[in-house]
Amino acid sequence: MRTLWIAGASASLLFLHGAMAVAQTTAPAPSIELKRDDRQGQLQVLIDGREAVAYQYAADLDFPHYYPIRSPSGKPLTVQYPDDRHSHHRSIWVNDIVQPPNHEPISFYAIGLKEDSRRTAKGFRDCIRHVKFLGEDVAGGKATIGTLATWLADFGQLRVLDEQRRLRVVPLGRGEYLLDLQFEVQATYGDMRIVSEWNHYAWPYVRMHAKFGVAAGGTITNSAGGINEQGTHEKRALWVDCSNCVDGATEGLAVFPVADPASPTLWLVRDYGTFGPRRPDAQSGVPFVLKKGESLKQHVGILVHSGDATTGRVAERYQQFIAGKLD
Repeated sequence: MRTLWIAGASASLLFLHGAMAVAQTTAPAPSIELKRDDRQGQLQVLIDGREAVAYQYAADLDFPHYYPIRSPSGKPLTVQYPDDRHSHHRSIWVNDIVQPPNHEPISFYAIGLKEDSRRTAKGFRDCIRHVKFLGEDVAGGKATIGTLATWLADFGQLRVLDEQRRLRVVPLGRGEYLLDLQFEVQATYGDMRIVSEWNHYAWPYVRMHAKFGVAAGGTITNSAGGINEQGTHEKRALWVDCSNCVDGATEGLAVFPVADPASPTLWLVRDYGTFGPRRPDAQSGVPFVLKKGESLKQHVGILVHSGDATTGRVAERYQQFIAGKLD
């Protein structure tokens, strides 16, 4: 009888395994759609009918950015307007300090921090303005958004830089997804000195929600095994991840810069939740000049995942992304 029970159980298990395999192969791929509202200045990306990420481009903003970034369970992973001394942070964003010829340095990074950089009836003295969409497409179960923006100074009188972005959103199932972001900042209008500040720049920046910060129990991990700001800031790594268990669900976000693995990227990392990769060393935290027509390019993957850096298989997925196989 015992032997028969084991055989029967094995047969049942085999049947269940086969049924699960069939279910897995026949499960529908996640749906994806774009929802654009020019009045609000927002383009949402919906996965299975639920907002995953949105591009914010309203004309009254200081600069375009991506917010919200939803976790697999729907929580906001990032913050748009932090209520601390870093109120100029915007979820996921791109900016820096630059100096046109015969002009004082312009801190696009610190817009709104000082009285003369805050919004007035005339708008912002300095800002980055969305110009137009270069393309919106949903194909092969993925969404692609192309945008053009211009960095402006002196209430729009001075054009400083042009910026093109291409964001590809790849659903990975179970609420997880990849943001494949490429951007290029070009000195279209003349030579431009990139000032930068070592303490204050990443390319791009990410600002996590406070619930995912170290003070709330979150953990920042890098590919070399470094933990939190002390073990990851100004350290070289292939990737950095920030994860936490919030309301019973462990989730996080990892950034994968496309760079030479033999010379891993240096990182800006803060325990309160800001982090991002630096540029290559020759253009990192030191002044340099972009000649007219030259550009700075960056390509990063941003993985939104369940689990922490280990259970979310961040190292494995980094390798898949770099190999072009994470989609």
